[in-house]
Amino acid sequence: MQIHEENGASGGRYHATIDGTTAEMTFSRASPSLIIIDHTLVPDALRGQGVGQTLALHAVEAARAGGWKIIPLCPFFKAQLDRHPDWQDILKT
Repeated sequence: MQIHEENGASGGRYHATIDGTTAEMTFSRASPSLIIIDHTLVPDALRGQGVGQTLALHAVEAARAGGWKIIPLCPFFKAQLDRHPDWQDILKT
């Protein structure tokens, strides 16, 4: 699955389209070193395929590569952080 990124001055999204259906994770940029993950949308047609998990992992890897931290406002992303203690390094404390 290929994740695409869209970035603007104040935020952006990570998204993947599978068989014409798009899932996304949106974020706001609070500063050059801090983003806020605020929403994840996985349509019913893509549920159970690991799409949300892949979007979350992409966000973690992007944060590590970019040297920034994440504030997780999105309930789905918060749940993923709880399931992955090895992701705690990107969490804004």
